[in-house]
Amino acid sequence: MPLTHLAQSDAEVFSAIGNELGRQRGSIELIASENFVSLAVMEAVGSVLTNKYAEGLPGHRYYGGCWAVDAVEDLARERVKKLFGCNFANVQPHSGAQANYAAEFAFANPGDVVMGMDLSNGGHLTHGSPANYSGKLFNMVAYGLDPATERIDYDDVAAKAEQYKPTLIIAGASAYPRIIDFERFAQIAHDNGAKLMVDMAHIAGLVATGAHPSPLPWADVVTSTTHKTLRGTRGGIILWNDEAYTKALNSAVFPGSQGGPLEHVIAGKAVAFGEALQPEFATYIDQVCVNAKALGRGMESRGLRMVTGGTDNHLLLVDLTTAGEVTGRDAERALDEVGITVNKNTIPGEKRSPFVTSGIRVGSAAMTTRGFDEAEAERIGQLIGDVVSHLGDEAVLGAVKAEVAQLLDAHPLYPELG
Repeated sequence: MPLTHLAQSDAEVFSAIGNELGRQRGSIELIASENFVSLAVMEAVGSVLTNKYAEGLPGHRYYGGCWAVDAVEDLARERVKKLFGCNFANVQPHSGAQANYAAEFAFANPGDVVMGMDLSNGGHLTHGSPANYSGKLFNMVAYGLDPATERIDYDDVAAKAEQYKPTLIIAGASAYPRIIDFERFAQIAHDNGAKLMVDMAHIAGLVATGAHPSPLPWADVVTSTTHKTLRGTRGGIILWNDEAYTKALNSAVFPGSQGGPLEHVIAGKAVAFGEALQPEFATYIDQVCVNAKALGRGMESRGLRMVTGGTDNHLLLVDLTTAGEVTGRDAERALDEVGITVNKNTIPGEKRSPFVTSGIRVGSAAMTTRGFDEAEAERIGQLIGDVVSHLGDEAVLGAVKAEVAQLLDAHPLYPELG
């Protein structure tokens, strides 16, 4: 879509947006939490709906003139309920973090015991990190991984739940490549008088198509982002089945944790939910999972170790210690120079700072949206291994950069934007 008005009125912002489009086009995007929205989603988010204030819920607003945005928000709610097979939804959270805050405060009070996955083991900041509001306001008890398998230690979760009797248990992760047993989590929570909250932000697209088991039959409340594998605009949602929770959850969003909803963003969510309801989306998600495994095979062929030995979803956590003294920060910077975008990440048993790390996290959602296939994904994994094993070798890095450019040329991004 041409940005003619912006080009005329604000050359600096117009230039920055152009630079970002160039960056996205000029790199293989492997950050597991990123994706590329459709032009339809982009148009909805850039629409006149940005002008409308609409505190409250459809039909119960604190402002007049909301009949059009009510229709948009109702569409988003109905589509996301159909997509995930649930009874109730709130599509107003501005982000996954704010969806999590609302869900947490709907079921727990400051000072209550809440259990969440340790950040260093793959959890999220909002699951109780001491640097986050969740860790400051609740009495957090962390659970983690079995060191031998690098998978969630459900026996440890059960033992801690029995010992600490939490009000709320949070399941879900930001860097965990394996299936999560939501039924087991629910049994542990409910056996100990706790509610179960599942944050499925990373795997929402897989859950929508059945490529990952759904938490909705088991959890009291489910939160998610709307980007990542769901391939929508950036934002959050809250889903639940029990009508008894409706008032608490809606009130925890507004007025509990935020003011007026961003109706233009909600429109983008509605469009993305509609896209995810199409058969083509299931085909896409199947390819996401195939490509993730292929990425892993490619990296393993160059001697890199996949945490847990592989993946069941869209992401891989890569242990760089088999490559010597290479840090996650080193790898991230070197890969960026050749046109591959990843993020440094801690690994289980991490001995380095989270600003340095011993690993990287990669994901296949964005590259699959762009059209990369299984063979290309495996080759990209090999190229990652070549870069990590030859830091400072300009001949190798130059050859990788040239091959990356060829791969990118075969899969142009947003050619309609000129």
